[in-house]
Amino acid sequence: MAVQGIVWVIWLTGMALIALAFVWIVVQAGKPADDGTRDRTVRRGHALQKWFFGLLLAAFVVGSWATLRHFPIPPQGTASESAQTVDVVGRMWSWELSTSTLEAGSEVEFRVTSADVNHGFAIYSPDGHIQTQAQAMPEYTNRVVHTFSEPGTYTIQCLEYCGIGHEPMKTTFEVVAAAGG
Repeated sequence: MAVQGIVWVIWLTGMALIALAFVWIVVQAGKPADDGTRDRTVRRGHALQKWFFGLLLAAFVVGSWATLRHFPIPPQGTASESAQTVDVVGRMWSWELSTSTLEAGSEVEFRVTSADVNHGFAIYSPDGHIQTQAQAMPEYTNRVVHTFSEPGTYTIQCLEYCGIGHEPMKTTFEVVAAAGG
């Protein structure tokens, strides 16, 4: 099951549990209670709040780690340690790459900027799935790191409407098998 499917099931389960809790609260709200029952219920409610908060905090930490540990954007102010570097300039209505052949299996840093307006820089795999993306902005360089695992012809396409020539704003580059493999 894809990550999106797992997240969807977790979200639906959580919403169902919350809905059941609300139904239980509504049903219990109509029943009279003596002082001892009310005090126990208040203590139990406070304990449940603490456990629920702890559970949410743990879920947030685990979810953040799981989704951000492969964050493709390196620190923008440090030197690159990537084996390959590609300078990318977006302009109405084309992409200019400093190289058009990359090696699979080693990290590539794309230094993305724009000569005119904002562009959405996106790399698509040979089977049409988006691999990574960044914003191409005038007078600023975004650095994106990606490792290509499969050789093939990859497509760069603009994801932000940049004028009448936006649709054909595409280019390709080749990812070749590693020299030793």
